[in-house]
Amino acid sequence: MVADREQQREQQDALLQLLNTTPVVNGAVQDQLAEPEAARSWQRAHGGSGTSGELRHLLQARDALQDVVRGSRPATSSLAPLLEDVTSRPHLSPAGVSWELDAPAERRMAVEAVMAWSTLQEAMPARLRPCANPECRRFLLDRSKTNKARWCSMAVCGNRMKARRHYQRTRDVAAE
Repeated sequence: MVADREQQREQQDALLQLLNTTPVVNGAVQDQLAEPEAARSWQRAHGGSGTSGELRHLLQARDALQDVVRGSRPATSSLAPLLEDVTSRPHLSPAGVSWELDAPAERRMAVEAVMAWSTLQEAMPARLRPCANPECRRFLLDRSKTNKARWCSMAVCGNRMKARRHYQRTRDVAAE
């Protein structure tokens, strides 16, 4: 059971890292998977093979999942093509029954990302969300008890947004 929770946490973290591969740097969106060597390195670090076919499907999954989490595209029509011809088979062991994903090798990472999103939606609904900073493209997974986290990083986006609100309040008071 503990191993299952650890595996789920790793899958959630990998999903969040995938979603956050298109941050805004100096006002421009940067795709951290655009450079082939960086993409291969990322894929291998997350259990992939590093092939261009795998990357193509992974980028398709990332873009669709980003849109789904932002609420700009419906999950069913956006994610269904990624799951075509994917099956799950039971595997019996002394520990019990587990399910093994059967997906084409070059789509496995993309399918695992979609499955991690689905598991997260079921276990922690509305906890995966975009950062509340409108200039940020990153996502956060709120694991707090209160479920009130708003920013991908309190030190960066949280501080910026609070400073902006403070500046606006002081301007409004000075204008009166």
